[in-house]
Amino acid sequence: MNRDTPWWDRAAHADRKPFLQARGRIATAVRRWFEAKGFTEVETGCLQVSPGNEAHLHAFRTELVHPDLRREPLYLHTSPEFACKKLLAAGEERIFTFAHAFRNRERGALHAPEFTLLEWYRADAPYEAVMADASAILKLAAETVDNRFVSFRGVTCNPRAEPERLTVADAFRRYTGIDLLASLTEDGGDRDRLAAMAEGAGVSARADDTWSDIFAKVLTALIEPKLGNGRAALLTEYPAAEAALARPCAHDPRLAERFELYCCGVELANGFGELTDAGLQRRRLEAEMSKKEARYGERYPLDEDFLAALTRMPPASGCALGFDRLVMLAAGATRIEQVTWTPVAGG
Repeated sequence: MNRDTPWWDRAAHADRKPFLQARGRIATAVRRWFEAKGFTEVETGCLQVSPGNEAHLHAFRTELVHPDLRREPLYLHTSPEFACKKLLAAGEERIFTFAHAFRNRERGALHAPEFTLLEWYRADAPYEAVMADASAILKLAAETVDNRFVSFRGVTCNPRAEPERLTVADAFRRYTGIDLLASLTEDGGDRDRLAAMAEGAGVSARADDTWSDIFAKVLTALIEPKLGNGRAALLTEYPAAEAALARPCAHDPRLAERFELYCCGVELANGFGELTDAGLQRRRLEAEMSKKEARYGERYPLDEDFLAALTRMPPASGCALGFDRLVMLAAGATRIEQVTWTPVAGG
């Protein structure tokens, strides 16, 4: 689709229609897959008191005007995660949702300000269970449109093959020579030590870069492009500083039960063994908002109902998968607008 041509132009729509039809078939197959496993489909509201509390995610803000003209700030959520966890606290055990999510400052081939997250949760299940789910959904999508291989930006992957599983520390060691664990401390990371190792691997750190900034630079530049080449990859055991909503690993509290699924260098899914310690969760989210305020000059409120619900939530694991990206890879599209029925205007 030409960037100057509106999506509703007949010729442009005709070009996109095969991808949109593939989207529908994949969505139907995914729904049947979850229903066969005893999941309930839920619908979460987009308007929330907090959009989410990740330092580098930017939300859309709006305002609720009450009948008495009182004004209350609200946000379009960046993920349905808080709402889904409240449903677990309410007694739901296996749920999934196709949720519209909203993120500001994000636009590109793989990013849109409004997009669809396929998100699901299993009560009383280890995070390996949702890893298996994510891998199965990738395979299901490819089978639904009868693709044996998927390609993106010159990288090809067999989505039906068993994914490779490696830890973040293993990936840093393999692709950069960096000993990531040597830079981790009980309360975070040794910024200067990681900066020195990153410089040795060819990634420069600015004076004001934090440990997390340097981690992200190395991951984005040197590791992510190599993941999911030939077969999908499950990247596991993220540093706890990069997993505010995940529970610590039992074998090393510096690490957390977080994973990401990659295919053709594209991050498709992000999952956790969910943190249910409300006190620790509050401290982590407040720390994230302090980072946000220091970097961007703004912070979002905490969702007190969410923190209260954690005290009643069962042990659980959950995953968020970028449904538009899944369809893109499975159907052979190159931009997210090709698989979105009514893309947001502008570029």
